[in-house]
Amino acid sequence: MSLSEIFEPPPPPPPPAGHQLLEGKVVVVTAATARRCLQEGARVVVSDAHARRLDETAHELASDTGGDVLAVPCDVTDEAQVQALFARTVAHYGRFDVAVHNAGLGGTVPLVEMTDEQWSKVLDVTLTGTFRCTRAALTHLLEWRSGVIVNNASVLGWRAQPGQAHYAAAKAGVMALTRCAAAEAAPAGVRVNAVSPSLAEHPFLNRAIPDEDLAVLRGRELFGRGAQTWEVANVIVFLASDYSSYMSGEIVSVSSQHP
Repeated sequence: MSLSEIFEPPPPPPPPAGHQLLEGKVVVVTAATARRCLQEGARVVVSDAHARRLDETAHELASDTGGDVLAVPCDVTDEAQVQALFARTVAHYGRFDVAVHNAGLGGTVPLVEMTDEQWSKVLDVTLTGTFRCTRAALTHLLEWRSGVIVNNASVLGWRAQPGQAHYAAAKAGVMALTRCAAAEAAPAGVRVNAVSPSLAEHPFLNRAIPDEDLAVLRGRELFGRGAQTWEVANVIVFLASDYSSYMSGEIVSVSSQHP
């Protein structure tokens, strides 16, 4: 009898309290990580392609944390909207210190059935969208000679999974983009890193991955569950903070996945 048959998987731990790791910083970020950044003392610019959902999220975050939250709609497939996101941030706060790029789109399609449209849509949001945001952020940060970018990759950038050719290719591209951007930004003192989660639990997960496949993926994790979104956010906050001041060009796995 294996240990997994004897012991129930442990539940997620409670989120830790904030320790002001981002005190005084302005962070451009998506909603899941925004709460953690606010708890760590940051002022936050939240962005989403869906304006109504964004407004609801911003109101909830401000109400729950008492933090300073600015909401700016942005579709990362539209260069003008990406430029407007950062321009609005600078106009409102005078600067930003951290940019977290988390937009992504997935789906499960066998490679031989995948259309050009399906491939291109995932690449445009997940890889090219990250490129657009990284380019726009660096335009400001290189001039200011300070700041941090944290991109969101995935363990699928390293590991194969059936039906995920478009998403895996995009996330592998995000990893390469992150390393190249870090090499270019280092002379200005700007850091660029990425997180690489295996499985992060969120309400929309089964829209991209069928329930039966999710059960298999959870079974591959040593804790028998996916990460809570705040558990990934904790690593993003670390990379955004001065605690990681020597790290750049790194892809940090947020995973309990066994081989």
